[in-house]
Amino acid sequence: MSGGPTARVVVVDDEPVLAGMVKNYLERAGMETRTCGDGLQAVELVREWRPDVVVLDLGLPGLDGVEVCRQVRTFSDCYVVMLTARADEVDTLVGLSVGADDYVTKPFSPRELVARIQVMLRRPRAARDQAMLSERRFGDLLVRPEAREVLVADVPVELTRTEFDLLDAISANPGRVLSRRQLTDEVWGKDWRRDDHLVDVHIAHLRKKLGDDPSAPRFVVTVRGVGYRMGSGR
Repeated sequence: MSGGPTARVVVVDDEPVLAGMVKNYLERAGMETRTCGDGLQAVELVREWRPDVVVLDLGLPGLDGVEVCRQVRTFSDCYVVMLTARADEVDTLVGLSVGADDYVTKPFSPRELVARIQVMLRRPRAARDQAMLSERRFGDLLVRPEAREVLVADVPVELTRTEFDLLDAISANPGRVLSRRQLTDEVWGKDWRRDDHLVDVHIAHLRKKLGDDPSAPRFVVTVRGVGYRMGSGR
């Protein structure tokens, strides 16, 4: 974080002791942090303060974490880390399906959470040559990496940062199959914990936004046992 602007983080949890502890760790790491314990207030705080990252508990009064994330995604592409005390897969899938970037299961180490946020904020974004920054067309799909824009049949598609970064990585290598590990390294960075499930959930959500039928995909094609590659768009 040194040399750049201070990252802003909102911690949303109705347990004041936990929220305060996470806030202390984040501020010690040099991040400007605000806390909130209510879902409705959280949406307004994110709207007004425009943070880089939101740490969001699933079980909140007012609005639950999933609905908060859904509303935040209508106006912000900040990174969202979901916190849940329920480790079952359904909660994780629901949280990620509304645009969360990662999840942490309680109890967790605040130090580890801070480390993961730091890695998230260091994601590689601009180290591409000019050829990779040029427009890419796959049938009705147009990807504009420099502007971070995506259009399908000339209609703009709103993607989260993670969804765009995945599409950017796959579309930059249209003739190549990228494994889940390669996508994790490319999009999240080599220091990120490798989680194949996380990649698959984001790919599923990306396909849904692109109108790409997973049983007969035109854009993002699954290569069984290997990973993903770009389709022709036909």
